[in-house]
Amino acid sequence: MFRSAYETKLAQPTAAKCHPAGVCQENPMPLLNDVHSALNPTEVLRVERPSTIDELQAGVRAAAREGRALSCAGGRHAMGGQQFARNKVHLDTTALKSVLSTDCERGLLRIEAGATWPDVIAATHSMATPRGGCWAIRQKQTGVDNVTLGGSISANAHGRGLAMQPLVEDIEDLTLVDAHGEQVLCSRTENPELFSLAIGGYGLFGIIYAATLRLTPRRRVVRLVDVLDLSDGMNAVWRRFGQGCLYGDFQFVIDPRDPAFLQRGVFACYRPVDDAEPLVVDDASADLQPDAWLRLLGLAHNDKAAAFRLYAQHYVGTHGNGYWSDTMQLSTYLPGYAEFLASHRPPETSVASAVPETLVIGEHYVPRQRLAQFMEAAGTVLRAQNVEVIYGTIRSILRDTTSFLPWAKDDFACIVFNLRTRHDDAGRRCTADAFRGLIDAALDLDGSFFLTYHRHATREQLLRAYPRLPDFLAAKRRYDPEERFVSDWYEHVSAVLR
Repeated sequence: MFRSAYETKLAQPTAAKCHPAGVCQENPMPLLNDVHSALNPTEVLRVERPSTIDELQAGVRAAAREGRALSCAGGRHAMGGQQFARNKVHLDTTALKSVLSTDCERGLLRIEAGATWPDVIAATHSMATPRGGCWAIRQKQTGVDNVTLGGSISANAHGRGLAMQPLVEDIEDLTLVDAHGEQVLCSRTENPELFSLAIGGYGLFGIIYAATLRLTPRRRVVRLVDVLDLSDGMNAVWRRFGQGCLYGDFQFVIDPRDPAFLQRGVFACYRPVDDAEPLVVDDASADLQPDAWLRLLGLAHNDKAAAFRLYAQHYVGTHGNGYWSDTMQLSTYLPGYAEFLASHRPPETSVASAVPETLVIGEHYVPRQRLAQFMEAAGTVLRAQNVEVIYGTIRSILRDTTSFLPWAKDDFACIVFNLRTRHDDAGRRCTADAFRGLIDAALDLDGSFFLTYHRHATREQLLRAYPRLPDFLAAKRRYDPEERFVSDWYEHVSAVLR
């Protein structure tokens, strides 16, 4: 897999800053950016990478003595300014990834929160169940693996479970480092309010140092694939769930010229098999390999009909294949694909099309029975704004009953759009208008949207989707009155709601 130029420069101090006139001034401040959209370049005061709990606590206390605020990130995949704060100290948690304890009887793994999902999965494989197998994660953030457990908890991420709550359901307890540099254990019974605020708290209530994950026995699963119309989508979900399937998602047609735009797709589910049932596990076929993904992404930009045919062909060809319930959740991810595609444009490509571009994600939620209405409305919005969907999926989520500011306020259908976004004023404006339109479409159907993928939502949209947002911000100031933990997103939303 190649390395993106955006990744290469992520935490590197910039020796000089060139102004439009071409005059360069010395500028030692590190420049950070998010990996996926690359639309959040942020100069921070310094980057610290603690490798022990003592170093983490010392970093927080040093910032307090200096009267400085902190931002925090791991894999840096979050968008919308959630993980960076301009001119503030930045803590990189990726060196904090040690296993702290295991409980093989109950299936509990306590691990430092800078661990990525491959780190977590590897740790579970060394834990034997009482029946002789090994333990496994229940779900992980989809689409990308090199994100930290702490980041996923801060966003209260979700996977492809057909009948699962977000990640909060899998968290037994957390250890936070608070604004004074002290360790605070949080669970449903100990500091329960802080526990509910920190999960889905976007890093605003302290640094998540460690977490205890609830695990499940590792199982073999068989992939079952259908190509079907959206009108049968929810019926298909419950059919497969009734057959015992644990996971599944629906990848829809992205070509706006196709009558099946957003209305037809590939539905892949995963059913556990009994230990005695013959099934060969072939994790290599669980996802497209990097070269195939590059071809698919190129087609998604240039020939969307062919892209869907390729994707459907791959998945239909894997119907009946066997996988492990945890490692099949890992994904091929190519953060530098846009640069690769740009480097392979034909020589006659216009100057306009050479403007840098990436994808921006929006995630929207509607009651399951209103999914068809939302997708119809979404098609109208996307066509009217003339934006391109490069990748999209629909998943199922159960209502979150624990976190203070839940995005899953009901049993929702979850719809994800990756919009092609040019890095110029017109491109950013087009994406912003499209997402505001999609948010309205969801809200009009008693739905919602994910808060921090971007900063395009209006004040009215924020309050309609998250009426407890003012209470959430008040709680943040109560637990962190000096606002030690901040982000550009936090400062933006605080200003919008004033």
